[in-house]
Amino acid sequence: MGKLLVITLVCIFMALQSLEALAYGDALNKSILFFEGQRSGKLPANQRVKWRANSALSDGKTDNVNLIGGYYDAGDNVKFVWPMSFTTTLLSWAAIEYSNEISSVKQLGYLRSAIKWGTDFILRAHTSPTTLYTQVGDGNSDHSCWERPEDMDTPRTLLKISSSSPGSEAAAEAAAALASASLVFKSVNSNYSSKLLNHAKSLFEFADKYRGSYQASCPFYCSYSGYQDELLWAAAWLYKATGDKKYISYVTSNQGWSQAVNEFSWDNKFAGAQALLASEFYNGRNDLGKFKNDVESFVCALLPGSSSQQIKPTPGGLLFIRDSSNLQYVTTATTVLFHYSKTLTNARVGSIQCGSSQFTPSQIRNFAKSQVDYILGNNPKKMSYMVGFGTKYPTKTHHRGSSLPSIQSKPEKVDCNGGFSYYNSDQPNPNVHTGAIVGGPDSSDQFSDQRTDYAHAEPTTYINAAFIGSVAALVGRK
Repeated sequence: MGKLLVITLVCIFMALQSLEALAYGDALNKSILFFEGQRSGKLPANQRVKWRANSALSDGKTDNVNLIGGYYDAGDNVKFVWPMSFTTTLLSWAAIEYSNEISSVKQLGYLRSAIKWGTDFILRAHTSPTTLYTQVGDGNSDHSCWERPEDMDTPRTLLKISSSSPGSEAAAEAAAALASASLVFKSVNSNYSSKLLNHAKSLFEFADKYRGSYQASCPFYCSYSGYQDELLWAAAWLYKATGDKKYISYVTSNQGWSQAVNEFSWDNKFAGAQALLASEFYNGRNDLGKFKNDVESFVCALLPGSSSQQIKPTPGGLLFIRDSSNLQYVTTATTVLFHYSKTLTNARVGSIQCGSSQFTPSQIRNFAKSQVDYILGNNPKKMSYMVGFGTKYPTKTHHRGSSLPSIQSKPEKVDCNGGFSYYNSDQPNPNVHTGAIVGGPDSSDQFSDQRTDYAHAEPTTYINAAFIGSVAALVGRK
């Protein structure tokens, strides 16, 4: 009888593990699908998100340039190229780091398509060696309207950076996006990969030669951390993509820029650059020790039980950095934690020191896993913060296209003010934006699921992009 019980318990345990593995695969699939709902421009024949249609087909026309395509940033209808580039870099990092895991659930093709939708646009926006268009749309007028992208009639104002009006953050992040994507496409489309890399090199040169902080799109995406983080991040990706020692020399000669930080975001890339360069340190580049120390400081700032912990979690265990769109910082942090855990494992490093505490790679990984699990439903509210995942999830996301009837179901134009009756409605969004991860709960693990609460109920492309790498790390694993 005892033997039978043991066998039964083992079978239940194995079944639960395979269910968990299936759940991560499903979450990965949905988080990639989300990007099809964010597409701007002419949609392809194989578009799976059917409640969307063609939109913004004359973007760039006022300057006689083609700026059609790319992604709407969040729940609005503006294209911000700096965070769009960061999104693209994160998507590429996931495709490079976890290609086997993503392939195992047949999602690599979809992920490449999501990346290419971003890179095609960045290539178009880079109209000369010293010109990059950085915004399409007027944030203020767009945010005062509630209308579908398909009906959009707000100004499609264009902003750009140039040698006389620089923005090193935006140019360097675009370089990072194209350099990382060149690695994704190297084995499947070598001509496209080469084109991406050539533009990446040009953008990096532009960012570095004409140094100046990017302020053009304020008040929506202002640079608070300066451009040194983006220059290091771009150089790290260019080294990874080319193997050219000039990029690693750039990094070592500017390593004094690197700072110990406790967040990784569209504004602050230090932790991401440090994680990439720490891998090179363990590959024998002993002159990169500062980056290894700085990324360990980042890891130690997050881990519960670390004597140098700086970020206190919510009572339910979620990293909490700031109240507006907090999950963006959680998903980017877990990207770095999974990456560094893997780096340590591959280098056969048994543990890292956080003040008086020690943490093994598996402890770092398990903490990162706890954050993914929280987002997917293991939290005090017992709800998933990914739309369409699980049985309980946000239904009133702050998202124009999702909250208004689709153009197929209601072909009549809904104008700027006409959409507010839907915005103020208590009804669930008519279009389920599958895969969208919202801003998330507050510091007490509470979430009200109100469309008007953009700080907690709005999805963004960079939340999802960072989550893809994090959840991919768990596909097929215990």
